[in-house]
Amino acid sequence: MDRYFGFKEHGTNYRRESIAGLTTFLSMAYILFVNPMILADAGMDLGAVFTATALAAAIGTMIMGVVAKYPIALAPGMGLNAFFAYSVVLGLGIDWQVALFGVFISGIIFILITVFKVREIIINAIPAELKYAAAAGIGLFIAFIGLKGAGIIVPDEATAVGLGDLLTGPTLIAIFGIIITVVLLVRGFNGGIFYGMVATALLGMITGVIDTPDRVVGAVPSLAPTFLEAFRIDWGSVFTVQLLVVVLTFLFVDFFDTAGTLYAVANQAGFVKDNKLPRAGKALLADSSATSIGALLGTSTTTAYVESASGVAAGGRTGFTSVVTSVLFLVALFFSPLLAVVTEQVTAPALIVVGILMASSLGLIDWKKFEVAVPAFVTIVTMPLTSSIATGIAMGFILYPITMLAKGRGKEIHPIMYVLFFVFLAYFGFLSE
Repeated sequence: MDRYFGFKEHGTNYRRESIAGLTTFLSMAYILFVNPMILADAGMDLGAVFTATALAAAIGTMIMGVVAKYPIALAPGMGLNAFFAYSVVLGLGIDWQVALFGVFISGIIFILITVFKVREIIINAIPAELKYAAAAGIGLFIAFIGLKGAGIIVPDEATAVGLGDLLTGPTLIAIFGIIITVVLLVRGFNGGIFYGMVATALLGMITGVIDTPDRVVGAVPSLAPTFLEAFRIDWGSVFTVQLLVVVLTFLFVDFFDTAGTLYAVANQAGFVKDNKLPRAGKALLADSSATSIGALLGTSTTTAYVESASGVAAGGRTGFTSVVTSVLFLVALFFSPLLAVVTEQVTAPALIVVGILMASSLGLIDWKKFEVAVPAFVTIVTMPLTSSIATGIAMGFILYPITMLAKGRGKEIHPIMYVLFFVFLAYFGFLSE
């Protein structure tokens, strides 16, 4: 085992790799409870999504560890689950089964572009500013969902949204959770988001705001309500422009999120040499395979987690770290009764903090160039204001060629961007019918 993963070569051992795997798991364990809550809003079975989330994370992370040999864990991604539930299912009125099929297809496409090595072409076609804007916009959207769930932001007839009653029990619990989570992360605690959720849930139970579960360990929830539901659909609803845009959005967000995460974590671990990532093809193949597998199980897009950096910081240098994390996700399957205490107030701090972390890409946008600032800004603000990630991306992609041509920088625009310009124009035309 140590020879296969190259312990001696990377200066590590079983103990260090195991601690790193545990650290990574604790840093991202919150997804086990947050993902089911988000997808349940789309009408999916809470228990089945919990099981699908744990299995998708375990399988994807195991593939990453054994095949790509990277200390990087995978799980259903934040932002992509919000897009799935609130933009696709609730916003566009697409059945969640059809949305799962869209996730499955995006994973297959991802596999193909990885095998045929065309990912570099796609990466170069999309300007960096729009990639950063998409990440920041998704962060604001997620944070907005968290603020609404906490009761801090409420509907207002005069101003669309307004400040809620901050003195109600559930809202106070959420505010407490936000503060605790922020303090833990500022202090550098690995797993701060997870521990923040635990502290919030405990306070909620102590104060009677949240009902105490009758047990902690229980049987694994049935996967039947979501398993292979991606293929139990009305096939006439599949071949539409609307679903095509959904698939492209799943692919776009997952593609660049994964590429950025892989590079960042691998660079921290010292794997990047001459600006190249060894075994990048295998790592991307593991990610794309996990996306399709997760869709079959019954969850939104599975992707690489930047929280894996916490495991690297703890000494993880090989795929054995991922193997340990994978096994822990399997063990977590038996703790489904804890879902009862994970209310909107408990998940709100996690959503808000993840939104803050994603918004950090705002600083990478060159705001001094107005031709870049306009499409980036519209992409960012449109997502939370329309509750649609796809709409934000579409509007940004439409504006970008216009502003660049007006500036006289048309030669810098990749031909693929012109194609996407007309695709998204057709998308809006379709929505208006």
